[in-house]
Amino acid sequence: MNYGKKSPTTGTPSVYSHVTTRSSANLRSSRSIKSLKIPWYRKPIITESYILDVQRSSLLIGVFSLLLSIFTVITSCFDLYCYSMAVPGSVHTGYYVISYQFIYVGNRHVRNTLVMFAAFSILLAIGVFVTSIMLIIALRKEYEKKMVPWLYAFGIFTVFRLLAYLFFSIVNDMIFAYNVLMCLLWTVFLAISIYGWILVYSLYIELSDLTRLEDLAHLRMGTMQSLNASTVPSLAGSRPTTPHSTVSTMPVG
Repeated sequence: MNYGKKSPTTGTPSVYSHVTTRSSANLRSSRSIKSLKIPWYRKPIITESYILDVQRSSLLIGVFSLLLSIFTVITSCFDLYCYSMAVPGSVHTGYYVISYQFIYVGNRHVRNTLVMFAAFSILLAIGVFVTSIMLIIALRKEYEKKMVPWLYAFGIFTVFRLLAYLFFSIVNDMIFAYNVLMCLLWTVFLAISIYGWILVYSLYIELSDLTRLEDLAHLRMGTMQSLNASTVPSLAGSRPTTPHSTVSTMPVG
């Protein structure tokens, strides 16, 4: 006998979309969903990707950020080498493969700012490289807490590279092929980076909400089990008993 108890309900794996593969048991509850007051900045910005689903697209963004960090380290090291070789007043004799005419040699403070952007780009790219590996592992296991370092590292890296891109485009001469190529490449890279960060952040919010619903469902199931365990013995102890009567079988003499 269940004494009027209702069985727990089951439903969809997520409040917003159906892109994750996490278990969907005991997640849909009107009381639990209504009790969650989610502010506007805690809601996913993107719920559907253009080509693939949000989870697979986020995995591609993780691979993209890994490759972008390697590209940034290589190009920034090359820029630092060129800045060191093209110091104002230096003289180069003999044969050399690279012409350093595309390097800025004007104002000293502007040149030092370009060097600073290149040096800090290497440090931030190393951080993005490490956190990108963590992101790829976290996405495969759907563990949202491991995604937080990448969100911070790649967000700071994207903002910093956007400022470096604007400064580089303004102060450098665009008649040289290297400067034009770098501007075109970083225009595409920054557009993908901004969209990719928003995509991964949306998936992080969705997985966090899903984890919160799972915790509420587990708490509710534990509460119901404890109530059932405490109610059954009390009902058994309070059950009324039927009195027994004895009938004499001795003959009346």
